[in-house]
Amino acid sequence: MARQPRFILPGYPQHIIQRGNNRNLIFTDDADRLFYLDKLKSACERFDCDIHAYILMTNHVHLLMTPTTETGISKVMQSVGRCYVQHFNWRHQRTGTLWEGRYRSSLLETERYLLICYRYIELNPVRACMVDHPQQYHWSSYGYNARGFADRLVTPHSLYLQLGPDAPRRRAAYRALFENRLGTKTLDTIRAATNGDWVMGIDRFRHEIEALLQRQAAPKSRGGDRKSGCFRGHKKINRV
Repeated sequence: MARQPRFILPGYPQHIIQRGNNRNLIFTDDADRLFYLDKLKSACERFDCDIHAYILMTNHVHLLMTPTTETGISKVMQSVGRCYVQHFNWRHQRTGTLWEGRYRSSLLETERYLLICYRYIELNPVRACMVDHPQQYHWSSYGYNARGFADRLVTPHSLYLQLGPDAPRRRAAYRALFENRLGTKTLDTIRAATNGDWVMGIDRFRHEIEALLQRQAAPKSRGGDRKSGCFRGHKKINRV
């Protein structure tokens, strides 16, 4: 089956997930994580992409990234992926693949989903019951975005900069976003769009992307309108 081409538009942020093969570990210690972040920083500089949020979990990574070219993200991920596999295999005396196929990605509607995706990424270790609060997990962008810790990898998105007139008030406003957890429906929306390599946004935004790229931007609904009398009538007939 042919791979679905990605939705890539320069200037539009993307949520990216890359997992370890069979959900196996891709980081064993801080040296692995530091090497990955260093190569990610170099690749983003080389291929002109901005990282706004990230997290390194034990067996996968999440990135929120904006490219300036159509090929920027794919080149970043290819460069980091190859370099990191070589490092990991050599350091841990192993061979073979490390990644679970190609990375997954979703183009985001900025106004509606960008800051939600920031939170989704940085709350990963809380949902995994690894920590009680994202500030307790050190391998993410939360330290920069919420607390002002130095992080050479992060470039603030313009929407993040609109949270306040100066850095302290932006960080305070950002921390306030985490007072409420993301709802189940929102989590499901993000997961479905990213795992399916679809566009994440309201219908109007998806239609705009479809017009620009001449492609379907979301999966077609299945099974008809389950609330309609006609649909229910067909279901009764089919059961007989």
